[in-house]
Amino acid sequence: MRIDQLTFTRFLAAVSIVIFHYGGGSIFTENPKLAFIFQNANISVSYFFILSGFVMIIAYGNKPFVPIITYFKNRWARIYPLYFLAILLVIFVQLNIKFDFSGFFLNIFMIQAWVPGKALSFNFPAWSLSVEVLFYAIFPFVFNEVYKKMSLKRISIGIVLFWIFTQIITNVLFHSFGESDSVYAKDFLLYNPLLHLHQFLVGNLAGLLFIKYLSEKKRNYDLLILVFVCLVIFALKFPFGLSLHSASALLFVPLILLISLNTGVITQLFQKKLFVFLGEISFGVYILQYPVCFFISNYRIKKYLHIEDLTLSLLIRVAILILVSSITYIYIEKPILEKVKGTKKRLTLSGNPVG
Repeated sequence: MRIDQLTFTRFLAAVSIVIFHYGGGSIFTENPKLAFIFQNANISVSYFFILSGFVMIIAYGNKPFVPIITYFKNRWARIYPLYFLAILLVIFVQLNIKFDFSGFFLNIFMIQAWVPGKALSFNFPAWSLSVEVLFYAIFPFVFNEVYKKMSLKRISIGIVLFWIFTQIITNVLFHSFGESDSVYAKDFLLYNPLLHLHQFLVGNLAGLLFIKYLSEKKRNYDLLILVFVCLVIFALKFPFGLSLHSASALLFVPLILLISLNTGVITQLFQKKLFVFLGEISFGVYILQYPVCFFISNYRIKKYLHIEDLTLSLLIRVAILILVSSITYIYIEKPILEKVKGTKKRLTLSGNPVG
């Protein structure tokens, strides 16, 4: 099953994170009407986690089981080549900076998010891939041994209870240690994969419900989609007490389901080839943002292009990042995955990791 209109949402989320990281001094972070959105745009990572859980079920939900060896081979082919290229680019752009050997090895094995103080080491956005590795590692076993053998009612109760339990634990920890000066405490609270597992599982549950009960209920949901987008913006402006990232499923799950079922103008737009392509390069936009934006710095743009406006500078950096991501998708990501899968078909959403 393919849901093209969801693919472009990955691009929007990835670009919002780039602005969150590199938009300082631009209109996106300085204008009060926009700043609260992009200063909290790291919530898009939570969207990635939930969406990943959803699309994994969409990809495998109607199959009798997940073939483990083929599954892991395809996961590796989809993620690691570009992930490794990003590491090489970080080494290249940081030749004059002291080499972080421990961060390098943790990133190579994609375990940096498990080590307090090292989650953001080397290629800092890659911490979320370290989290997703946990999701991908457990998925075939959970799918084969739980989702295919238990009733949807029991699965739903289990995941909802786990989600509630995680909310309690997360919010207690944040209220107890959230203001701590310890980088280890903050890293554990923000980046530890176990504290994000509920988001992936909730995405799984949304996918299971979609396949069993909702997939035939397609209609024009444009208005409801806009309502939930406004609710997300409202939540960013007026946080409601819970950890925003942890509780984001309350808004993101309905939004993902509505976009998946929508037949309105939003879907017609998001299904255009250009927007689907932008969604397909979103992994590159996300994982390459640090080396590309480090190299194409505001300083270099000012020095060589004589541009001092930080908004224009940001737009140039994003445009170059999109160009680089397009090239790596066409000449690295897609050919490698096609070779591993033995297919020439266009990549679909089900193959996309974070970004």
